[in-house]
Amino acid sequence: MATSIKIDDALKNRVRQLAESRRRSSHWIMREAIEQYVEREEKREAFKQEALHAWTTYQETGRHLTGQETSDWLTTWGSDDERPAPECHD
Repeated sequence: MATSIKIDDALKNRVRQLAESRRRSSHWIMREAIEQYVEREEKREAFKQEALHAWTTYQETGRHLTGQETSDWLTTWGSDDERPAPECHD
C-alpha cells in the first residue's frame, strides 16, 4: 500500500540532510520516525487504559496499597532480601 504525506520544504530539507548524514534514504528516515511514533503512542495508550482499569477497580472494591507500602516493597527489588508484593487491603 502506497501512502503519501505532504510536508513543508523546511522539514523535507531536514529529513534529506539527516538521511544523507546517516547514509539512509529519506524514505527510510520517515518510515523509521513513523514506526517509532506509533509504537510509543501504542504503549502510551496501553498505559492509559491500564490506569483507567485500575482506577475503576479501585472505585469498585476500595482495595489498594499505600505509597509507602509500595515504596518499601520496591526498595527490596534486586536485593538478597527481595520480598513478594504486599497484599492489597481495604
